[in-house]
Amino acid sequence: MTKKEGVEKQTEALLEPILTEFEFELVDVEYVKEGSNWYLRVYVDKPGGITVDDCEAVSRRFSEILDEKDYIEGSYIFEVSSPGLSRPLKKEKDFKRNLDKEIEVRTYKAIDGEKEFIGFLREYSFADTGSGKDSITIEDEDGGCQTFLLSDTALIRLAIKF
Repeated sequence: MTKKEGVEKQTEALLEPILTEFEFELVDVEYVKEGSNWYLRVYVDKPGGITVDDCEAVSRRFSEILDEKDYIEGSYIFEVSSPGLSRPLKKEKDFKRNLDKEIEVRTYKAIDGEKEFIGFLREYSFADTGSGKDSITIEDEDGGCQTFLLSDTALIRLAIKF
């Protein structure tokens, strides 16, 4: 496990009791370096959407735990945010909630010259969680289906129509 993965997993575990108390959903945790700064970002949501006050409440409570546990080496910037419209689909519950909705899939490598695909989420498989064989299947507007291994995808999110 990399340092990044370790920080993200420990953050998730420490956050869960707080989010359960607030009845919020943990969408994602990111520990990333941007420029010369490290960021610990937590994305939370709730039915009806998250507010600035909700983010502030989580930030205040979790900042105390970060100070107490002190499990992250070096300096970093801590942020709590809404996942926004471009919310990524990462966990099984995300795919379950969005079954039959139109999604956008971006792959690391081109498939038949394309790296971006749009279609309706028809199936997902998490039977082999952690094995790299987890997959999704989308159906395009012509009725053609395509299956992607999650390990080959850079981003999966709801398609945004303007």
